[in-house]
Amino acid sequence: MIDIFFKEYNMNQLVLPMDLNDSIPEDHVSRAVNDFVNRVDHQVFVQAYKGGGRPAYDPRLMTKVLLYAYTQKWYSCRQIARALRENLPMMWLAARQMPDFRTIQRFRAHHMKTVLQDVFESFVSQLLNDGYVTGEDYFIDGTKMEANANRYTFVWKKSVRHYQTGVQEKVRTIFREIQEQMTLDDQSLQDFAGDPKKKVSAQEMENWTEKVEEQMNEKQAEPNDSSSKRQLKKQLKALKTDLIPREKKYEKQLATCGERNSYAKTDPDATFMRMKEDHMKNGQLKAGYNVQMGTENQMILFYTLHQNPTDTRTLISHLKQLADSPVGHPESIIADAGYGSEENYVHLLEEQYQALIPYNQLRKEEQRKFKKDLSKVQNWDYDEKNDRFICPNKQRVLFRKYMTRTDHYGYKRDFKIYECEDCSGCPFKAKCTKAKGNRQVHYNPVYEEVKAKARQALYSEEGRAKYRQRKLEVEPVFGNLKQNMDFRRFHLRGLDKVSIEFGLLALAHNLMKKVRRDFTQEGGPHFRTKKNRREIFLQIFSPVL
Repeated sequence: MIDIFFKEYNMNQLVLPMDLNDSIPEDHVSRAVNDFVNRVDHQVFVQAYKGGGRPAYDPRLMTKVLLYAYTQKWYSCRQIARALRENLPMMWLAARQMPDFRTIQRFRAHHMKTVLQDVFESFVSQLLNDGYVTGEDYFIDGTKMEANANRYTFVWKKSVRHYQTGVQEKVRTIFREIQEQMTLDDQSLQDFAGDPKKKVSAQEMENWTEKVEEQMNEKQAEPNDSSSKRQLKKQLKALKTDLIPREKKYEKQLATCGERNSYAKTDPDATFMRMKEDHMKNGQLKAGYNVQMGTENQMILFYTLHQNPTDTRTLISHLKQLADSPVGHPESIIADAGYGSEENYVHLLEEQYQALIPYNQLRKEEQRKFKKDLSKVQNWDYDEKNDRFICPNKQRVLFRKYMTRTDHYGYKRDFKIYECEDCSGCPFKAKCTKAKGNRQVHYNPVYEEVKAKARQALYSEEGRAKYRQRKLEVEPVFGNLKQNMDFRRFHLRGLDKVSIEFGLLALAHNLMKKVRRDFTQEGGPHFRTKKNRREIFLQIFSPVL
């Protein structure tokens, strides 16, 4: 009979060493988290606390726990608290301390508001100093992420204004009837009652209502028609219990909207936007935030969150905030055509950026169909000396006047208006214009100049190479965050808290990228074969992939 032997197994036996550090592989992402947080100045974490009271958990411990949790797709505080009791790297990072989920949530939502920006800037500074990025080329793009808000409880500015107009009209009618019964010596009230376009605030309505009540009390002893008195009391009751409260509600809702067209009731900072993740395939709008971020070598160098769904309106604000970060003033800004507006081009020129940003019509202008279109002024001859165009029928298109247009955001554009001398009998008129009279050309010289500079930069050999690199920079980062890290919807509410959450996500992404490059680059411990590189990559990122 063959003897069967097993390794000794005794759950009551003390096993050495007791230090968990020996159980963590050298190439594990938790070590990168630990090394990074230890390099951050301790005063960065101290500033988030006022002092006094019961001793708090060390903010470095909490930061390490949160960062490692985000690398493992653990976004719930209860899930993180459970991992502190069950997951070996988490136990090692926390030195076997176990803060509960409320403590983790409180630190993430409140203390990280003060800490996160400095922590993120510290990591970017480390990347710049260690040579992972140069900060010269800044690839920027945006994506929309769904907010933690109810999709069906919303406020639309257009609807609120419609309802507010109805309230104003009812109040105007009531005060007209009141003025017929008693004299109110108030010029603003008389103007409001006589002008159907004039609007007043809820506070003014309250003041006028109080004046009416005072006059009623003064004349209470005088004989009066009981029916008119009852009607007056009924009108005052409608003002105090219905119309004025509704006006206050509408004013508050419009103030919350600000420049936005909508907001979610459960997260008033979130704006309804059109998302690519449209599960019902009906173009449904969802409450979300517009995330703008810049990358280099697929590392996130800076990010901002916006309530405006349009990328065009976010570039200037993003770059102004970028100037105060460690990246500072990059040499080149590379973005897609969604950022190619006149306002953005002018700002980039004033700030001396090299912009590699196409405008919306650039690809269309390259097509043969566009170049043969007789209606396009770009295909006409221009006489610079006499400031006039020559149309395809050899008619002169002369300068007539200047004109300024202001969009609803307040940006002014200057136009030069040209008009053809005589379009009657022109064989090309049907293809050139639909106007009954002579063809007019609205020419924006500033926009045309900045577009010419954008074309020149994009068509250069260096510009083509950099712009080609854009697709390999930003898009894979968004793919990693949404697909691999499974982060498509925020878990916190409010712009400040959402910024914290995305900052943790960006740091987790950068840390995993750094670990991958440290252990797969030439000369590294796992560079020998493609198979080895694949094995170590799966070992490090298996919870994420």
